[in-house]
Amino acid sequence: MIQKVINLACPGCGAQVSTGQTKCEYCGGPVIISTFNSVFSMPLPEVNKYAGAYRKALAENPDSQELNTSVAMCYLKLKLYDKAIPAFEKAMEDNFDNPETFFYAAVSLLRGKKAFVAQRSDIDKILEYLNAAIMIEPKGIYHYMLAYIKYDYFHRKYLNISPNHLDEYETANEAGVSEDEIQQFFSILNIERPEIM
Repeated sequence: MIQKVINLACPGCGAQVSTGQTKCEYCGGPVIISTFNSVFSMPLPEVNKYAGAYRKALAENPDSQELNTSVAMCYLKLKLYDKAIPAFEKAMEDNFDNPETFFYAAVSLLRGKKAFVAQRSDIDKILEYLNAAIMIEPKGIYHYMLAYIKYDYFHRKYLNISPNHLDEYETANEAGVSEDEIQQFFSILNIERPEIM
């Protein structure tokens, strides 16, 4: 699918930029946020400023996958899960080539809580999104999140699922999940890493 180039004010400094640019030539900040790493270390007031800029641009371009992904990443960083989820879902429409969107939509569905306390409907949606992300690109961290869900929701509730959490954990290690990715994952979730993981 061809992406439409949209003109907007730079979320960082307000200069005129377009979604065709990766960085603002004036402030050097990202124009579009396509991965959570772009906002992970940003201070919250700056993330809020970026979210405001994207909301404004979305008023004129509500179907933009890039803008919806960007605002969703900001909402996730701000722990506004109920705003992040529909923005990620809008970004997923007719976009089956960005596994990050599916992965972070799954993260948002946990709403900053352990999988154990999540509703089964949310768990089913998380599994759907993670499997979609893995079909696009089988990254270790995607399998690691599956291992976490299968451990904390299914194993702890004595529910059988195949492959189980140990199988997914092994697959995550084989696919190459780093300790930094794991630490960032639990930091985003805002929960402690389970002993078994």
